[in-house]
Amino acid sequence: MSKHELQVAGVIEKIKDLNAKKVGIQFPEGLKVHATKIARQIEHETGALVIISADPCYGACDVADVDMADSVDVLVHFGHRPLPLDYVIPIIFVDAYSNMELLECVKNSMSMLEGYKRIGLVTTAQHLHLLEKVSDFLEENGKEILMEDGAGTIKGQVLGCNFSAIKKLDAEAFLYVGSGNFHALGIKLFTDKPVIVADPYLGEAREIEEFADRILRIRSARIAKAMDAKKFGIIVSSKKGQSRLELAKTIKSMLENSGREGFILLLDDVSPNILLPFMDLDAFVMTACPRIAIDDSIMYKKPLLTPSELEIAIGKRKWEDYEIDEITYC
Repeated sequence: MSKHELQVAGVIEKIKDLNAKKVGIQFPEGLKVHATKIARQIEHETGALVIISADPCYGACDVADVDMADSVDVLVHFGHRPLPLDYVIPIIFVDAYSNMELLECVKNSMSMLEGYKRIGLVTTAQHLHLLEKVSDFLEENGKEILMEDGAGTIKGQVLGCNFSAIKKLDAEAFLYVGSGNFHALGIKLFTDKPVIVADPYLGEAREIEEFADRILRIRSARIAKAMDAKKFGIIVSSKKGQSRLELAKTIKSMLENSGREGFILLLDDVSPNILLPFMDLDAFVMTACPRIAIDDSIMYKKPLLTPSELEIAIGKRKWEDYEIDEITYC
């Protein structure tokens, strides 16, 4: 049984309204198993030719509009909400709502939230439709709930690369409803407040403090290893929502001003194998998805730093001012 609900009926009506003859469909990895079933349904009900994007998709930053521009009239992107980007063809964004029960793991978090009154409440796109229900439960149990819009996000939503929704909240602690630790890690590093994860996939609640300490120790070791590096590869993504060429140019100038070399590398998908021909470089700086340097660090043979970590490595920033990297959307 699928853990997500995909609203296909409305998509079909929009395709008919556009009189589209060729339709692209794109899914993040966890939803690709639905691709052929949905392609069949769209073709049967609209008569359009459906082309499935089979490349990896990592988020709304990775919409296949450029890749499919010459092949389709419209692209249907499942699982993410739009970012404030300019797309070259019409895009239909379709939410993939999780049908998992949230309140049980939220109930498990209550003992960890004891002593805190003002709670910043956040989640990811697939759980947003249930966030008011969670908020009501917490308020009924004496909590004051704080939520805010972010840059390119709606009320209570955080992205893996952007935490603007939490920066202005005067919260005593934060409750993140969702899976994994990266979002909670970002909240912790941006706010230095207690962060609790209510994880519906594991059916548990957990504190992020120990995980954050472990990640910071790993990041400190990577930075220390890069301090003697003389030649850096500066990774720039060709994905529209991740591309930060101006930042890369600034980093290159910073390196040169400190007596080091910087070489800009333009990539689509970043992986250890792609970087093997560049092992003459001593270290790399990631201006693409901020999660790569944190989540996949152990996979790379050379230190892979975020821009702020590079500043620490070359003496432009103090370790006490460490911050997690994020992509800002205006």
